[in-house]
Amino acid sequence: MEITNLQIDDFLKTVGPNRINDVQKLIEIGRKLTGKEPVMWGSIVGFGKLHYTYKSGLQGDMPRFAFANRKQSLTLYLSYDVGQYEELSRLGKHKHGKGCLYINQLSDIDMDVLLQLIWKTDRDVLEYDFITVIE
Repeated sequence: MEITNLQIDDFLKTVGPNRINDVQKLIEIGRKLTGKEPVMWGSIVGFGKLHYTYKSGLQGDMPRFAFANRKQSLTLYLSYDVGQYEELSRLGKHKHGKGCLYINQLSDIDMDVLLQLIWKTDRDVLEYDFITVIE
């Protein structure tokens, strides 16, 4: 995954009125979490930069915290195994995959629980032995 030349302001112009407040809230959360400004990683809004190197030798870069505004939902990229976190049982209406959390709108969930989940997954990712913080 690589940072692209697309500017955040240009991305925000593409966000519909039903999602703009949620997207702006996630940008605020990303700034507070990482202390970094958002940049576009393709169609993903990312904060900070991590480098990973797997035992297989595969390596690459990824944002420390990221989300995407997809047609069906907001997709938050949180962990390598989101399902392990007990906070999901208290979060509210959502779906999740291996490393992603899918939320239709932030009003469907408990924001305090989401913040706890984001902070916890971030702390856990930073402790993985195959992750190096670049920025």
